[in-house]
Order: sequence, then C-alpha cells, then structure tokens
Amino acid sequence: METPNTQIPKANVPGKRFTTDYPLIDSDPHWRRAFRYARPRDWAIGAGAATLGPLFMLTTERFAPSFAGKGAFGPPFRLSIAVGVTAGLGLVYQRSCLRFYGWMENEREQGMDMREMVDKVKKGEPLYGESQLSPYMQGVAARNSRFSALMFHIVPMANFTNHNQHGVDTAKYYQQAERELEAARGR
Repeated sequence: METPNTQIPKANVPGKRFTTDYPLIDSDPHWRRAFRYARPRDWAIGAGAATLGPLFMLTTERFAPSFAGKGAFGPPFRLSIAVGVTAGLGLVYQRSCLRFYGWMENEREQGMDMREMVDKVKKGEPLYGESQLSPYMQGVAARNSRFSALMFHIVPMANFTNHNQHGVDTAKYYQQAERELEAARGR
C-alpha cells in the first residue's frame, strides 16, 4: 500500500507543437542564449524602440513647452529613458525568441545552435546547463516560461533556469558529434 508521502514520478509535459515555416530550435531558450543569438538587426530595432519615448518627450517639449519650471522635465525624461531601454531590450529578446521558435527565418541560429550543442557533447557537458532544481521544479519552470516571449509585452517573463525540456530531439546533437569525431579519426 502506498503512503501519502510517496512521490509518484511524473512524465515531462511536452510543449505544444506548432507548424512553422522554419524548424524549432528551442521552445524555451534561456535568456542569456536569446541575447547571445540576437542579430545586429534585432539590436538596431531594439535601439530604435528605446529612443522613441525620450525622442517624443524632447520633440513635445520643443514644440509645445510645458513651462513647468526648472527641474520638472528631468525626472520624467529619465523615466522615459529607463522605460525605453527596458522596452528595447524586451523587443530584442522577443525577436530572438521568435527565431528559436521557428516563426522567423533562423538559418543562422540553427548553425549556431548545432555548433554550440555539439561542442558541449564533445566536452561531456550537459546540453542545457546544470540545474540545482529538482526534476519536478525544472518541469514547473519549463511549463511557466515555454513560449513566454509571445506575451512578453504583457507579462515580461523569461527562462532563467536550466532544464532539459526544450521541445527538441537532442539526438541530432549526439549524432553530429559522432560524425565529426569519426571524420577526425579518419584523417
């Protein structure tokens, strides 16, 4: 007979599979990885978005001055800079994640992902990093942040944990590592 404190092992809950024009790289990329894989164009778009708030305030003050007095413009202007930078970084993160999801062209990211993961396989490192969390908590973290970039403008949430639930078959990394090692031995 089972005691009430016995833990029943739970299976991983797979993420929803979407039909996309490009292959899925990762359904829950770690935030560092998303920023590392961001393209220069993503950074340019993020920088442009970051400047919109402060630029709007400067333009408004130039053509329709508030006459609020000395020191009244500075604090709201600094706040608009902070909000703009946060929005710009969020946009960079979101665009990078859309490539991981396969919703935008991602050929460059596929190559970077394969190279990074094959190198980890060759070194004997875990593919998605080591985690201090229990497998159950890793699953909770994965379910909470999977595809979170889609609603990043509403609820800014990202993956800050290492777990192995990323919605892709990792066998391809091991097979590629074997092919590369065989080719190196054949030389």
